Amino acid sequence: MTSSPQPHQRPLGRTGLHVSEIGYGAWGIGADMWKGAQDDESLAALRRYVELGGNFIDTAMGYGSGHSERLVGQVAREVPGTLVATKVSPKNGQWPAAPGTTADEAFPGEYVVRMTEASLERLGLPAIDVQQLHVWNDSWLGQGDWQEAVSQLRRDGRVRAFGISVNDHQPDNAVRAVESGAVDSVQVIYNVFDQSPQDRLLDACHANGVGVIVRVALDEGSLTGTVTPETTFPEGDWRHTYFGGDRKAELQPRLRAIETDLEISTAQLPETALRFVLSHPAVSTVIVGMRSVRNVERNLALADGRGLPAEQVRKLHAHRWDRNWYLPAGD
Repeated sequence: MTSSPQPHQRPLGRTGLHVSEIGYGAWGIGADMWKGAQDDESLAALRRYVELGGNFIDTAMGYGSGHSERLVGQVAREVPGTLVATKVSPKNGQWPAAPGTTADEAFPGEYVVRMTEASLERLGLPAIDVQQLHVWNDSWLGQGDWQEAVSQLRRDGRVRAFGISVNDHQPDNAVRAVESGAVDSVQVIYNVFDQSPQDRLLDACHANGVGVIVRVALDEGSLTGTVTPETTFPEGDWRHTYFGGDRKAELQPRLRAIETDLEISTAQLPETALRFVLSHPAVSTVIVGMRSVRNVERNLALADGRGLPAEQVRKLHAHRWDRNWYLPAGD
């Protein structure tokens, strides 16, 4: 087998960790909200990712009630040096965090420590490279005792770096956390359609040495070009809601406009969308859901240190589309 070049890495802010430009997003292999995942196929995809030199896997306790963490841990233990990020679900079960929620309702310190230890047990690892809170409100800075809990986990060597996962489409709700020095990384939705992190958050991260983990770079599949008005999703799959109502039809002219403007084919949409995100200097890594070996090979090949030509980036800025499809159609 011919060896491929190692994936290009970027610093995760000031953490000292260097992460592959294309990370592995492990939500889909939790096999609850994304239907169709098979553990043997998921493990094969994970193993191919690390075999090709990918070194950053993002999971969460909430992905299949710990199932994703167990699979990730199995592969991470096989390949030392694999960096694992996970997340603590909010104790009150509110997604996203409601504006009036207090830090003690969502992330009391004792709970953060206990859930981190439970994640470590499922992962089978001595430490978590990046522990994150799975929802966030900037009002929680200096509130409650979660920051003391994080400091304790760091001192005990259980957590190497600490970050937050920003509520869907609320990037400005993390700017204070970034500027305060309380976090090492932020995970945020950023893609051709949702360019709102460019308004404030990405510049704040760049200026403060905070790593940026981009999620939903392909807009839950929209920007792959494979979702058509005829597309259906398995029973119980959450994409029924995301692409509910007339959204699949509404999407099509937006995609054709991008293809026309950049003179690309539908098949080139996914690569263009991922390279657009990687073209921003604040971005450390883009985590992509990859449940098959084929998708791992195709996406990891893009971790080559090359973004998009500046002219294409400029053209894509005109395709920003502010909307929230996490809300049911009609809301």
